[in-house]
Amino acid sequence: MTTETATRALLVPSGRKGRERSRGMRASVRGVIKHVIMIAAAILMIYPLLWMVVSSLRPNNEIFTNPSIIPNHFDWQNYTAGWNALSSPFGLYLGNSLIIVLGAVIGNLFACSLAAYAFARLEFRFKRVAFTIMLLTIMLPFQVTLVPQYIMFSFVHMLNTFWPLILPKVLGTDSFFIFLMVQFIRGIPRELDEAARIDGCGHPRIFFRVILPLMTPALATTTIFTFIWMWNEFFGPIVYLTQPHTWTVQVALGQFIDNQTGGNWGQLFAMSVVSLVPVFIAFLIGQRFLIRGIATTGIK
Repeated sequence: MTTETATRALLVPSGRKGRERSRGMRASVRGVIKHVIMIAAAILMIYPLLWMVVSSLRPNNEIFTNPSIIPNHFDWQNYTAGWNALSSPFGLYLGNSLIIVLGAVIGNLFACSLAAYAFARLEFRFKRVAFTIMLLTIMLPFQVTLVPQYIMFSFVHMLNTFWPLILPKVLGTDSFFIFLMVQFIRGIPRELDEAARIDGCGHPRIFFRVILPLMTPALATTTIFTFIWMWNEFFGPIVYLTQPHTWTVQVALGQFIDNQTGGNWGQLFAMSVVSLVPVFIAFLIGQRFLIRGIATTGIK
């Protein structure tokens, strides 16, 4: 009996170690398979972008006949030709987009932050009704208000100017960013407001000296989203900007496509790559603030 008991005592730990080793091997195999699937999915998603970049370095007759992302040679002719292919150099359209984007960013930061402070800190009649109406406008498509806005801007002679694309932002029409900032301000302790009010600060000084400096993540999130959305905006500019010297990047890219000849795809891809550079730079600079802003506003 004593020998059998000792033998069992020796076998049990070794069997347990074997099961633990088996579990560890299975976990390692699952981890490897998971990473392989994630890498394959990443390659699948990034392939169109890589193909566009490589196609911008190929002549037109090779773009749709060679699906490879490994170029045989680098030909920069599409970039030089595409830059001067339209009635004005492509830099003019980049500048137009930059002006509109900067105006929209400044307008959203100014108007949305003020509106958010009012909803989060002030008390006034019909506050909940106004906040509900503001939230409902998030679901209102841009196309619904396009015709009334077009008539209004035509009446005040603002067509073929950048104001129809900038002025709505100054008036706080982006309800999404107002809601984002309201959620962020609600997370700031009210004790800071009360301490500032004891020191003699009114609402303007509380907003600019206490609340606004603490809203950096939310402001950065608004800046990045506004930059990307306005830079990629096509429908609004093509409606309001009909003169070639007022075109934005996206409208200018559409001019490379000809319904009869098919257009010059190499030059189109080359200028598309150029137009993506500001978006990548903006995202790389602000991605840290973007993650913090979304994580601290309660938006999932």
